Amino acid sequence: MADAAALPGLEQLNGLVRSVTTPEFAGVTFHEVLAKSALNHVPSASAMPFDWTVNPYRGCSHACVYCLHPDTQVLMADGRSKRIADVRPGDVVVGTRREGAYRRYVPSKVSAQWGTRKRAYRVTLADGTELVASGDHRFLTERGWKFVQPAPAGSPQRPYLTTNNKLLGFGIGGPARGARETADYRQGYLCGMIRGDAMMLKRRYSRSDGSGSYTAHRFRLALADSEALSRSRGFLDEAGVATTLRPFTTGTSTRRAVNGIFTSKRADYEAITDIITWPEAPSTEWSRGFLAGIFDAEGSCSRGIMRIANSDAAILSRIGSALRSHGFAFVQEAPRSNGVSNIRLLGGLAARRRFFELTNPAITRKLSLIGDAVKSDAPLRIVSIEDLGETIDMVDITTSTGDFIANGVISHNCFARGTHEYLELDAGRDFDTQVVVKINVAEVLEKELRRGSWHREPVMLGTNTDPYQRAEGRYKLMPGIVSALTESGTPFSILTKGTLLRRDLPLLTDAAKNVHVTLAMSIAVFDDELQHLIEPGTPNATARLETVRAATEAGFRVTVFLMPIIPHLTDSIAAIDHALTRIKEAGAVRVVYGALHLRPGAKQWFLEWLAERHPELVSSYRGLYPGATANAPKAYRAWLARRVRPLLRVHGLDGRAEEEHPRGTPVAGLADRADARSAPPIITTSRGRAATSLRAAAARPAAPGSEASARLF
Repeated sequence: MADAAALPGLEQLNGLVRSVTTPEFAGVTFHEVLAKSALNHVPSASAMPFDWTVNPYRGCSHACVYCLHPDTQVLMADGRSKRIADVRPGDVVVGTRREGAYRRYVPSKVSAQWGTRKRAYRVTLADGTELVASGDHRFLTERGWKFVQPAPAGSPQRPYLTTNNKLLGFGIGGPARGARETADYRQGYLCGMIRGDAMMLKRRYSRSDGSGSYTAHRFRLALADSEALSRSRGFLDEAGVATTLRPFTTGTSTRRAVNGIFTSKRADYEAITDIITWPEAPSTEWSRGFLAGIFDAEGSCSRGIMRIANSDAAILSRIGSALRSHGFAFVQEAPRSNGVSNIRLLGGLAARRRFFELTNPAITRKLSLIGDAVKSDAPLRIVSIEDLGETIDMVDITTSTGDFIANGVISHNCFARGTHEYLELDAGRDFDTQVVVKINVAEVLEKELRRGSWHREPVMLGTNTDPYQRAEGRYKLMPGIVSALTESGTPFSILTKGTLLRRDLPLLTDAAKNVHVTLAMSIAVFDDELQHLIEPGTPNATARLETVRAATEAGFRVTVFLMPIIPHLTDSIAAIDHALTRIKEAGAVRVVYGALHLRPGAKQWFLEWLAERHPELVSSYRGLYPGATANAPKAYRAWLARRVRPLLRVHGLDGRAEEEHPRGTPVAGLADRADARSAPPIITTSRGRAATSLRAAAARPAAPGSEASARLF
């Protein structure tokens, strides 16, 4: 039984029976549910040109995952760090984006977080930063994105990390720590804060009635920043010192309001005096807290320069000692006319971020690096990559920029997460590592098909997620679904990219004797190396073509979705002709094609990948898909049609044979929904609902070359 936390919101998943992991599906958790319904009715407002679907799975076990150790520190947009295990959808982290000549740090919204189990590798950098990740995780190097480990034996090669690489970012100078507040840290913080910004008064006064004198004890800490004031008050309370919070000065149009904490009790005053006494041998935790406190009290960070100002020689000396004890370089500037000196931290962004990660100051506004350029002299060369020899729990997130900062370096997230939403699935819950399995779908479907209200309308399989994904090999749900549809006299169509379809060909052949059955195979890329990069975890073109051949030999007239055609990579006459030749040789009777469609999320990843693999094409793609544009321009699609249609006619794949052999449920292309994960088919709809021009064009056998677009992921 898997931990329910592995699937965010799992407690809300109706009908959950159990969650399981198995060795043959490493990194995938199957959430077995009892479905209440199997037939999904397409809403009447939908432009989908069919009415009914059956989806035995939610999520797809074809895809890959990239994951990190749960304690990995993710830099949030406010400048603080959070364990990746604690990051949640809706949080805003720091990502990066290329702006002009520089890549810059920008806010990036988290859309999903999930967990898995993967074999662990430790990457150690020259500054001491450590990253524990799966072999499939990628980090940004000076030579582009690279995986932690090379591709498995027998798979196309991929760029991977070596000790010749340097990662981009700033590092954290050691293993991930996280914010800690030990007793020594709290005492050091109060010492720095109170010595830097508080007022402590002990004075003898004569009594007004002339009966002698008394000693007044006064403590006051007044700050405009509520975060530091709240932390100080809390730390004092833990030390047994109770304070009163009240306004100190009111705000104006040019000045923030200031609140203060106060006490006038002798016992409290003496306790505070003890707390801020200089220790003879400061511990590293005391020094860490002292630096945080004195920075909150007297520090600044402006234009990439961090300073701590004070006029007290003893305090300046202690600041220097604390910095040296933690390996920071600094200079003490000459005092100004008012006697105040600045201690300036050296080492740029890397040193500044390490200071913040180490000390954890309270005042957030001083920590942000949003807008800074990604450039650093930090020693982030890889010194070792170590196989830890164990499989551990790991976590990953999806962000709007496609990346995030992990332990101070730029880390890739799984590029396909955001593109899962168009399948009407949650990008984090229902994806390749979290597959929801409707284990009773066949039984429920059988009952629904026996209802008197069922009119045997055509049913589509493959419109949401692939019914013959790898998980089907474990759960074997399709034979029951096929049998239920056949026995009820319901025609159906199947679209898949999975070769597991061959297992059920005898059953499908028998079904076709009683009902109309149509099959389609999605094959986007015929170059194995390119296919592995674009469709990781899926069967290659040869394996899919063998499935087409087997289905043809079994008597089916198979349609192939040549989608998406990728500009400059798979759109040459030679590449298209090669693909159509192989498709024809496999026995297919029809091809539906479409141009690349780059959705947000997928677009970010694809352009990053393009910059790494084909930098010469980046400017062309930015012209084809400017800004938020997802569709290829009409001019390109028209050019592609002029190139493809004659080749379709030459190879006899233009659908004319289908006109001569009409079927009750002809499979064509749902052009603007087809994609490299599961390109859904189109059938004639009993409702006669009008399709959009693109869908209708793709549906007409006489014009398979009409404008269409295919999503990449």
